[in-house]
Amino acid sequence: MQPLTVIILIGLAGGIAVGVQAPLSSIINQRLGPLESIFIVHLGGALASLIPLVIYGGGKLSNWRSVPWYALGAGALGLVVIFSMTYMIPRIGVAPALIILLAGQLLIGSVMDHFGLLGAVQRPIDLMRVVGLGVVFLGVWLSVK
Repeated sequence: MQPLTVIILIGLAGGIAVGVQAPLSSIINQRLGPLESIFIVHLGGALASLIPLVIYGGGKLSNWRSVPWYALGAGALGLVVIFSMTYMIPRIGVAPALIILLAGQLLIGSVMDHFGLLGAVQRPIDLMRVVGLGVVFLGVWLSVK
């Protein structure tokens, strides 16, 4: 198991990446359009992941058939993320858009934890988690008001 500090730093790096990627995607969207933005972002990601795959001889990519069919929808969900961010940012700003995105993640994450969906460790929703989600949604309301 990774030390907690490493896990937190990796999480912060991911959060920073989303925070920077969103306005960059929005710039592409404003100049070219939403489909073009989504395509360019995914093409850039595909090319960036292709380099280490080539270096490491493809890794386990040849085992892609062992992945459950529904997991292959992750890329399509990425399209929704990019579109929603590129739509929100010019209308409400980067921080409120990120807060709304985070609130959605926390909401679905809590539901998935509660029911143990998609391999999540089952962790029932209790009063404290409901209060926490309430605080998050209050923050969403205050940030976009």
